[in-house]
Amino acid sequence: MTDETGAQLTKAQQIAAELKAAIERGDYGPGDRLPGENALATQHKVASLTARRALNILRTEGLVETKKGAGARVISFHPIRRRGIQRLARGQWGSGRTVWSADDHRAPDVDQITVSEDVVPPQHVSDVLELAPRQTVCVRSRRYVMDGRPVMVAESYLPQSLVAGSPITQADTGPGGIYARLADLGRAPAHFREEIRVRTPSAEEAARLAIPADRTVIKLARTAFDAEGRAVEINEMTMDSAAYVLEYEFDA
Repeated sequence: MTDETGAQLTKAQQIAAELKAAIERGDYGPGDRLPGENALATQHKVASLTARRALNILRTEGLVETKKGAGARVISFHPIRRRGIQRLARGQWGSGRTVWSADDHRAPDVDQITVSEDVVPPQHVSDVLELAPRQTVCVRSRRYVMDGRPVMVAESYLPQSLVAGSPITQADTGPGGIYARLADLGRAPAHFREEIRVRTPSAEEAARLAIPADRTVIKLARTAFDAEGRAVEINEMTMDSAAYVLEYEFDA
Protein backbone atom coordinates (compact mmCIF):
# COMPACT_ATOMS: atom_id res chain seq x y z
CA MET A 1 0.00 0.00 0.00
CA THR A 2 1.32 3.46 -0.91
CA ASP A 3 0.39 7.02 0.03
CA GLU A 4 -0.59 9.86 -2.34
CA THR A 5 3.04 10.41 -3.32
CA GLY A 6 3.59 6.75 -4.14
CA ALA A 7 5.75 6.09 -1.09
CA GLN A 8 5.41 2.66 0.48
CA LEU A 9 3.54 2.72 3.80
CA THR A 10 4.61 0.71 6.81
CA LYS A 11 2.14 -1.81 8.19
CA ALA A 12 1.32 0.52 11.08
CA GLN A 13 0.64 3.37 8.64
CA GLN A 14 -1.58 1.10 6.56
CA ILE A 15 -3.65 0.13 9.60
CA ALA A 16 -3.88 3.77 10.68
CA ALA A 17 -5.00 4.78 7.17
CA GLU A 18 -7.74 2.15 7.19
CA LEU A 19 -8.98 3.26 10.60
CA LYS A 20 -8.87 6.91 9.54
CA ALA A 21 -10.94 6.11 6.46
CA ALA A 22 -13.45 4.25 8.65
CA ILE A 23 -13.73 7.28 10.95
CA GLU A 24 -14.25 9.61 7.99
CA ARG A 25 -16.97 7.29 6.59
CA GLY A 26 -18.76 7.42 9.92
CA ASP A 27 -18.17 3.76 10.79
CA TYR A 28 -16.85 5.08 14.10
CA GLY A 29 -18.54 8.19 15.46
CA PRO A 30 -17.43 10.67 18.12
CA GLY A 31 -16.87 8.85 21.38
CA ASP A 32 -16.85 5.38 19.82
CA ARG A 33 -14.13 3.00 20.89
CA LEU A 34 -11.81 1.62 18.22
CA PRO A 35 -10.69 -2.01 18.21
CA GLY A 36 -7.95 -2.61 20.77
CA GLU A 37 -4.33 -3.49 20.09
CA ASN A 38 -4.90 -7.22 20.40
CA ALA A 39 -7.94 -7.18 18.12
CA LEU A 40 -6.13 -5.13 15.50
CA ALA A 41 -3.06 -7.36 15.74
CA THR A 42 -5.17 -10.45 15.16
CA GLN A 43 -7.19 -8.88 12.34
CA HIS A 44 -4.14 -7.65 10.44
CA LYS A 45 -1.80 -10.51 11.45
CA VAL A 46 0.78 -8.18 12.98
CA ALA A 47 2.49 -7.82 16.33
CA SER A 48 0.72 -5.91 19.11
CA LEU A 49 3.46 -3.29 18.96
CA THR A 50 2.60 -2.59 15.32
CA ALA A 51 -1.07 -2.19 16.22
CA ARG A 52 -0.10 0.15 19.06
CA ARG A 53 1.93 2.26 16.63
CA ALA A 54 -1.08 2.51 14.33
CA LEU A 55 -3.27 3.82 17.15
CA ASN A 56 -0.53 6.23 18.18
CA ILE A 57 -0.48 7.68 14.65
CA LEU A 58 -4.18 8.51 15.02
CA ARG A 59 -3.54 9.99 18.46
CA THR A 60 -0.74 12.16 17.11
CA GLU A 61 -3.05 13.43 14.35
CA GLY A 62 -5.68 14.29 16.96
CA LEU A 63 -8.28 11.81 15.73
CA VAL A 64 -8.44 9.66 18.86
CA GLU A 65 -7.64 9.90 22.53
CA THR A 66 -6.17 7.03 24.47
CA LYS A 67 -6.51 6.34 28.18
CA LYS A 68 -4.92 3.51 30.07
CA GLY A 69 -7.40 0.69 30.45
CA ALA A 70 -9.99 2.38 28.23
CA GLY A 71 -8.48 1.91 24.78
CA ALA A 72 -8.74 4.47 21.98
CA ARG A 73 -11.87 6.52 21.40
CA VAL A 74 -12.73 8.84 18.52
CA ILE A 75 -12.43 12.43 19.65
CA SER A 76 -15.72 14.32 19.67
CA PHE A 77 -14.06 17.75 19.41
CA HIS A 78 -14.87 19.71 16.25
CA PRO A 79 -11.92 21.81 15.02
CA ILE A 80 -12.27 25.56 15.30
CA ARG A 81 -12.70 27.21 11.91
CA ARG A 82 -10.53 30.30 12.31
CA ARG A 83 -11.59 32.95 9.80
CA GLY A 84 -8.38 34.90 9.60
CA ILE A 85 -9.62 37.93 7.66
CA GLN A 86 -13.12 38.47 9.02
CA ARG A 87 -12.01 38.25 12.65
CA LEU A 88 -9.60 41.19 12.29
CA ALA A 89 -11.99 43.58 10.55
CA ARG A 90 -12.44 46.84 12.44
CA GLY A 91 -16.19 46.31 12.33
CA GLN A 92 -15.59 43.27 14.53
CA TRP A 93 -13.55 44.53 17.49
CA GLY A 94 -14.56 48.16 16.88
CA SER A 95 -18.15 47.29 17.79
CA GLY A 96 -17.11 45.61 21.02
CA ARG A 97 -17.24 42.02 19.77
CA THR A 98 -14.39 39.62 20.33
CA VAL A 99 -12.37 38.45 17.35
CA TRP A 100 -13.42 34.91 18.24
CA SER A 101 -17.06 35.64 17.44
CA ALA A 102 -16.13 35.70 13.74
CA ASP A 103 -14.93 32.09 13.84
CA ASP A 104 -17.92 29.91 14.74
CA HIS A 105 -20.69 29.70 17.30
CA ARG A 106 -18.30 28.71 20.09
CA ALA A 107 -16.21 31.02 22.23
CA PRO A 108 -13.19 29.81 24.18
CA ASP A 109 -12.55 30.34 27.86
CA VAL A 110 -9.32 31.87 29.09
CA ASP A 111 -8.29 29.69 32.01
CA GLN A 112 -4.80 31.16 32.46
CA ILE A 113 -3.82 34.80 32.11
CA THR A 114 -0.89 36.84 33.34
CA VAL A 115 -0.05 40.44 32.58
CA SER A 116 3.56 41.51 33.12
CA GLU A 117 4.77 45.10 32.79
CA ASP A 118 8.20 46.61 32.14
CA VAL A 119 9.51 43.42 30.57
CA VAL A 120 12.68 43.46 28.49
CA PRO A 121 11.46 41.87 25.22
CA PRO A 122 13.22 39.36 22.97
CA GLN A 123 15.35 41.09 20.36
CA HIS A 124 13.06 40.20 17.44
CA VAL A 125 10.12 41.78 19.28
CA SER A 126 12.12 44.91 20.04
CA ASP A 127 13.15 45.17 16.40
CA VAL A 128 9.60 44.89 15.01
CA LEU A 129 8.19 47.32 17.57
CA GLU A 130 11.15 49.65 16.81
CA LEU A 131 11.97 50.10 20.47
CA ALA A 132 14.98 52.02 21.65
CA PRO A 133 17.57 50.21 23.78
CA ARG A 134 16.25 49.47 27.29
CA GLN A 135 12.66 50.21 26.30
CA THR A 136 10.28 47.66 27.80
CA VAL A 137 6.99 46.04 26.89
CA CYS A 138 3.79 44.85 28.50
CA VAL A 139 3.29 41.11 27.96
CA ARG A 140 -0.15 39.51 28.05
CA SER A 141 0.06 35.70 28.27
CA ARG A 142 -3.12 33.64 27.92
CA ARG A 143 -4.22 30.03 27.49
CA TYR A 144 -7.46 29.40 25.62
CA VAL A 145 -9.66 26.38 26.30
CA MET A 146 -12.52 25.19 24.10
CA ASP A 147 -14.97 22.53 25.32
CA GLY A 148 -12.59 21.76 28.17
CA ARG A 149 -9.63 21.27 25.84
CA PRO A 150 -6.59 23.62 25.64
CA VAL A 151 -6.36 24.84 22.05
CA MET A 152 -3.94 27.78 22.08
CA VAL A 153 -1.47 29.73 24.16
CA ALA A 154 -0.63 33.29 23.18
CA GLU A 155 1.68 36.11 24.22
CA SER A 156 0.99 39.68 23.16
CA TYR A 157 3.79 42.25 23.34
CA LEU A 158 2.91 45.95 23.44
CA PRO A 159 5.17 48.98 24.05
CA GLN A 160 5.07 49.80 27.76
CA SER A 161 5.21 53.54 27.04
CA LEU A 162 2.05 53.23 24.94
CA VAL A 163 -0.15 51.12 27.21
CA ALA A 164 0.98 52.08 30.72
CA GLY A 165 -2.00 52.93 32.92
CA SER A 166 -4.53 51.73 30.33
CA PRO A 167 -6.97 48.77 30.61
CA ILE A 168 -4.54 46.81 28.40
CA THR A 169 -2.47 46.26 31.53
CA GLN A 170 -5.47 44.66 33.27
CA ALA A 171 -6.58 41.04 32.95
CA ASP A 172 -9.94 42.16 31.49
CA THR A 173 -9.39 44.72 28.75
CA GLY A 174 -13.13 45.31 28.21
CA PRO A 175 -15.37 45.06 25.12
CA GLY A 176 -13.46 44.65 21.86
CA GLY A 177 -10.28 43.59 23.64
CA ILE A 178 -6.78 44.93 23.03
CA TYR A 179 -7.54 46.45 19.63
CA ALA A 180 -10.48 48.48 20.88
CA ARG A 181 -8.32 49.79 23.73
CA LEU A 182 -5.53 50.72 21.31
CA ALA A 183 -8.16 52.69 19.39
CA ASP A 184 -9.03 54.48 22.62
CA LEU A 185 -5.36 55.44 22.87
CA GLY A 186 -5.42 56.87 19.35
CA ARG A 187 -3.37 53.98 17.91
CA ALA A 188 -6.06 51.79 16.36
CA PRO A 189 -4.79 48.91 14.21
CA ALA A 190 -5.15 49.73 10.52
CA HIS A 191 -3.16 46.88 9.02
CA PHE A 192 -2.20 43.35 10.09
CA ARG A 193 0.47 40.90 9.05
CA GLU A 194 0.32 37.21 9.93
CA GLU A 195 3.16 34.73 9.54
CA ILE A 196 2.42 31.01 9.87
CA ARG A 197 4.70 28.04 10.27
CA VAL A 198 4.38 24.53 11.65
CA ARG A 199 6.80 22.67 13.92
CA THR A 200 6.90 20.22 16.81
CA PRO A 201 6.26 21.80 20.20
CA SER A 202 8.69 22.43 23.00
CA ALA A 203 8.16 20.40 26.16
CA GLU A 204 6.53 23.43 27.82
CA GLU A 205 4.20 24.05 24.87
CA ALA A 206 3.13 20.40 24.74
CA ALA A 207 2.43 20.45 28.48
CA ARG A 208 0.39 23.65 28.38
CA LEU A 209 -1.64 22.40 25.41
CA ALA A 210 -1.90 18.87 26.85
CA ILE A 211 -0.89 17.30 23.52
CA PRO A 212 1.53 14.52 22.55
CA ALA A 213 5.09 15.74 22.11
CA ASP A 214 5.13 14.52 18.50
CA ARG A 215 1.99 16.38 17.41
CA THR A 216 2.76 19.52 15.43
CA VAL A 217 1.72 22.97 16.51
CA ILE A 218 0.85 25.99 14.38
CA LYS A 219 3.02 29.00 15.20
CA LEU A 220 1.15 32.11 14.13
CA ALA A 221 2.75 35.51 14.67
CA ARG A 222 0.53 38.54 14.07
CA THR A 223 1.73 42.12 14.01
CA ALA A 224 -0.74 45.00 14.25
CA PHE A 225 0.21 48.34 12.66
CA ASP A 226 -1.44 51.72 13.19
CA ALA A 227 -2.45 54.11 10.39
CA GLU A 228 1.10 55.50 10.23
CA GLY A 229 2.58 52.03 9.75
CA ARG A 230 4.02 51.71 13.26
CA ALA A 231 3.80 48.32 14.93
CA VAL A 232 1.69 48.52 18.09
CA GLU A 233 1.36 44.85 19.03
CA ILE A 234 2.94 41.49 18.31
CA ASN A 235 0.87 38.44 19.19
CA GLU A 236 2.71 35.12 19.10
CA MET A 237 0.29 32.19 19.16
CA THR A 238 0.97 28.49 19.57
CA MET A 239 -2.00 26.43 18.40
CA ASP A 240 -2.81 22.73 18.60
CA SER A 241 -2.76 21.81 14.91
CA ALA A 242 -5.51 19.21 15.44
CA ALA A 243 -7.82 21.83 16.93
CA TYR A 244 -7.86 24.29 14.01
CA VAL A 245 -8.84 24.83 10.42
CA LEU A 246 -7.34 28.09 9.14
CA GLU A 247 -9.68 29.75 6.66
CA TYR A 248 -8.80 32.79 4.53
CA GLU A 249 -11.49 34.09 2.21
CA PHE A 250 -10.97 37.22 0.11
CA ASP A 251 -11.91 38.70 -3.24
CA ALA A 252 -9.68 38.24 -6.28
